[in-house]
Amino acid sequence: MSAISVPAERVPRQRASRKEIFGWAMFDFANQAYTLLIITVVFGELFTTVIVGDRGDNYRLANLLWSLALAVSYLLVVVTGPICGAAMDFSAAKKRFLFISYLATVVTTAMLYFVTPGYVVLGLLLIVVSNYAYSMGESFIAAFLPDLGPPQDLGKISGFGWALGYVGGLFAAGFTLVALGEATAENFERIRWVGPFAGGFFLITAIPTFLWIKERGTPHSLPPGDNYISIARARVATTLHELRRFRDLGIFLFSLLFSMAGIYIIIAFAFIYGAQVIGWDESIRNIMFIIVQITAAVGALGFGFIQDRIGAKITYIGTLLLWVAAIIAIWATPEVTAFLNTRLGLDWEAQHLFLVVGCLAGLSLGSSQSASRALVGLFSPLEKSAEFFGFWGLANKLAGVGGIIGLGLLQSVVGLQASILLCAVLFVIAILICLAVNQARGQHAAEEWEVRRNSMN
Repeated sequence: MSAISVPAERVPRQRASRKEIFGWAMFDFANQAYTLLIITVVFGELFTTVIVGDRGDNYRLANLLWSLALAVSYLLVVVTGPICGAAMDFSAAKKRFLFISYLATVVTTAMLYFVTPGYVVLGLLLIVVSNYAYSMGESFIAAFLPDLGPPQDLGKISGFGWALGYVGGLFAAGFTLVALGEATAENFERIRWVGPFAGGFFLITAIPTFLWIKERGTPHSLPPGDNYISIARARVATTLHELRRFRDLGIFLFSLLFSMAGIYIIIAFAFIYGAQVIGWDESIRNIMFIIVQITAAVGALGFGFIQDRIGAKITYIGTLLLWVAAIIAIWATPEVTAFLNTRLGLDWEAQHLFLVVGCLAGLSLGSSQSASRALVGLFSPLEKSAEFFGFWGLANKLAGVGGIIGLGLLQSVVGLQASILLCAVLFVIAILICLAVNQARGQHAAEEWEVRRNSMN
């Protein structure tokens, strides 16, 4: 890498207004209604236990179908994410792409109302489309992050967004659990409204994002004979060719493949695990939800400040170590409960000890996702932010495909409890790969690219 005096020539990134940062973070607040109500807490359990409902086979077919639906949606993101990111950078249309994904998520989520017991194909189709639109929007909103402040502030800004997201989830799912009740066949006529509610919550609470966030890019004119798809493909091909300049980003994205595979498994199966393995009742499920939301918000916000002090790489590795401990605790909860009851003469239930485990999982969940998003922001030149976050989305969803299909197949053979240990293995691999990332070198590569770009203009 050539030695260029970056600070003297590089245009400094200014911190955006508080209103714009809040508007950006409100998208995290809004879209958590989809993640939690549809993927994690309510509809995932409803689909596996009621819509499919193969209880006699320990829900193994239902779990496998749920895995395949999520995996297909993530695979679509893998195919289209980088192309959309490059097109957004070229046309300065991040806000337009975000709005389209937002509307698509709202409409298809509301349509889940029509998925009744036995309507498995309709349920699978709507989950594929809604989760694809949601996941694309997740990458689109992340692409705005490098514009919101200088590198030393990105950890706090990203952490604020994730923390506000978990607060939004607490509001959305808290109301749902109280007003709509359990995800059971007996309560189906009430709980089926979870789709319209999640869609409506997303529709209304994301409005500040589109009012206050700014599109800072400069649109380029299409050359004669070209279209946005051909331009996007060319930009992606150029980026792949230049990736040696951004090798630390490449190494980190490879690490992210493994860590996010584990995280997507937890997001998709945590409450299914609670219902099928732990055997919790409704009150414990609701308490667990509240615990996870609060601790995830604390983890995202707290580790956001920490990473701006000690570095995003070190913070990211630390959060993965927390995940390893959390996964072992999740797997061991039934056996540890039985051991404590025998040795200490207690009368605990596994679901009560599982609440303690939820605190550790929540801290890990919020902090790890925030740290990974901030690190990509540090490694992204401003004019390639949407494209690079397209690759971030690609890595995330490719991880989701591999992790969720792997877990789905593994649990069909050995059961859900034993297969959850796959997550711990994935996190350990991610840590070992991330050790090769040099954060300072990765930031310098992004800064050097900006200097060269500015000198050519």
